[in-house]
Amino acid sequence: MKADRLLIDCHVATMTEGGVPYGAIEDAAVAVADGRIAWVGSRAAMPDIDAAETERLDGRWITPGLIDCHTHLVFGGDRSSEFEQRLEGATYEEIARAGGGIVSSVRATRAASEDELFTSAMSRLEGLKATGVTTVEIKSGYGLDWDSELKMLRVARRIGREGGVRVCTSYLGLHAVPPEYRDDRAAYVDKAVDEILPAACAEGLVDAVDAYCEPIAFSTEEVSRLFDQARTLGLPVKLHADQLSDGGGASLAARYRALSADHIEHSTEAGVAAMAAAGVTAVLLPGAYLMLRETKTPPIDLLRRHGVRMAVATDCNPGTSPVASMTAVLNLACVQFRLTPEEALAGATREAARALGLSDRIGTLEVGKAADLAIWAITRPAELAYWLGKPQCEGRYLEGSLL
Repeated sequence: MKADRLLIDCHVATMTEGGVPYGAIEDAAVAVADGRIAWVGSRAAMPDIDAAETERLDGRWITPGLIDCHTHLVFGGDRSSEFEQRLEGATYEEIARAGGGIVSSVRATRAASEDELFTSAMSRLEGLKATGVTTVEIKSGYGLDWDSELKMLRVARRIGREGGVRVCTSYLGLHAVPPEYRDDRAAYVDKAVDEILPAACAEGLVDAVDAYCEPIAFSTEEVSRLFDQARTLGLPVKLHADQLSDGGGASLAARYRALSADHIEHSTEAGVAAMAAAGVTAVLLPGAYLMLRETKTPPIDLLRRHGVRMAVATDCNPGTSPVASMTAVLNLACVQFRLTPEEALAGATREAARALGLSDRIGTLEVGKAADLAIWAITRPAELAYWLGKPQCEGRYLEGSLL
């Protein structure tokens, strides 16, 4: 067998199901050819491999490259002052009425150039890459007009070309009602659904369609209009669901066979059962839960009981989850939501790939899948969720190329 690269003297967490925990292989080897995994297994069982380059990893662990399947990485401005105001007693509603909140991010994003948005997003991306991330989902939703939504999505595509990560984009036009449509939200929904989304799709900027379904955001009827348009355009959907209240988001996501329902702190058993029947992945976002000082956790026991897959993501955004570390999120998912370390790591690999509709390409270390790898200076995979703030990632490969 010929290979471009052979990694030996290592241990591998394949994150495949049905075998040993983490799909772990001690004293393993990984062969890469043409950007894909050509062979993975115990070194003792390794066939004769003619590799152009062989690298010894001195006992380090290899996992699939981590996947951050829910981010708002591209935005203008900074809202750290609002963080200070909340700590001093101001409520989110008070800040919003004074011109802060999402409106302030919309204002700053509209004012920023594509180069400025790219530069600021790349600074946040560095934290994700340093914690083993090789795939990032990036949403629009801070532009909320034709030019600015497409501008955000163009920046996301540029990050995919130049940022050393694989990028999936999501159109989040129904994120908030922009100030100029405050008195005519129906007109904004019409524009977001019938004009902006088709334009972004025609430019090849959209991989999936998202929406924020809450009483303070958009109704199930409004989101259904958007999702119907997504169907017409051949795009998969996902949903910010049941974060602050039980608004029927989980059931709505199930009705449209969404890739994922994200947040879901307030989802009911009926909603969870509907997700299970429709194959909808739950995306857990412990960073937002922490920053908002929430007390109601997602229904983890119900998700386990009904067999709903659980992904984990940073929700990196300027307001409710200024988190740029994937390993920190693994820790928070265990400490706050009581996931096991193996569930958390699966949530950032195998299940995150499922939440992006990419299970056939990434998320586990299997022959034929993309050689997206993270190299770790650890003694066992549980350390990735155990340490908080300790540098552990010592290398990343994207489609077999060392980054």
